[in-house]
Amino acid sequence: EDDKIMEISPGVFFNVWTYNGTVPGPTIRATEGDLVRVKFINNGNKMHSIHFHGIHKAEMDGVFEQVGQGGGQFTYEFIAGPVGVHPYHCHTMPLEEHISRGLYGVYIVDPKEGRLPADEMVMVLNGFDTDFDTENNFYSANTIPFYYQHHPIQINVNERIRVYVVNILEFDQINNLHLHGTLFDYYPAGTYRLPSTYTDVITLSQGDRGIMEFNYTYSGKYLFHAHKTEFAEKGWTGLFLVKESENTKQYGG
Repeated sequence: EDDKIMEISPGVFFNVWTYNGTVPGPTIRATEGDLVRVKFINNGNKMHSIHFHGIHKAEMDGVFEQVGQGGGQFTYEFIAGPVGVHPYHCHTMPLEEHISRGLYGVYIVDPKEGRLPADEMVMVLNGFDTDFDTENNFYSANTIPFYYQHHPIQINVNERIRVYVVNILEFDQINNLHLHGTLFDYYPAGTYRLPSTYTDVITLSQGDRGIMEFNYTYSGKYLFHAHKTEFAEKGWTGLFLVKESENTKQYGG
């Protein structure tokens, strides 16, 4: 854990608490049955921990094993499981402060047989309360408001896209995600192999997560954003730039 000042929006600086210097922290990925070992060093100015969602022993839960500031250390060790996409986050009181300042990330457990090939990405839905009134001033996917609007994510027509989405938003009861121009298969928590729904909007409370799989039939620019208009207008919006692949152009598909 490291404390740092991050420019979360042009001219807006915020004192974040980070895992490995980033918000969200690094994505941790394993295959079910793997031995996962995470060495945690707390270089911050407060007590911290890591709580992994999933299956593990009580002494690896990150609740009662608080790690002291200024260099305290603890090693988390467990067998990866179950299959799915899970959050990890600090579990030190007051939780809302430790989470709202950035101590969270994504832990993905892949099935032993793997998943179908896809272009994969992670989206952590988060926000920042920059005036400390317990109401967020900025909303985003992966921290920077409007980032994917100014830097559209480029994909190809008919390409399978897989998004591991995690809502970690503090101070708001729900968050949601709407995808324009297509629908997606949605696997809540990613723990079952069959999707529960085929939709273009999902609504998530804090800690909810899942896997979206979709493709685009037509090229062009397509929005993805919170269907909660306030969140979208304060930064939680982006674009997919869908291009015709060379094969599509060649065969006129």
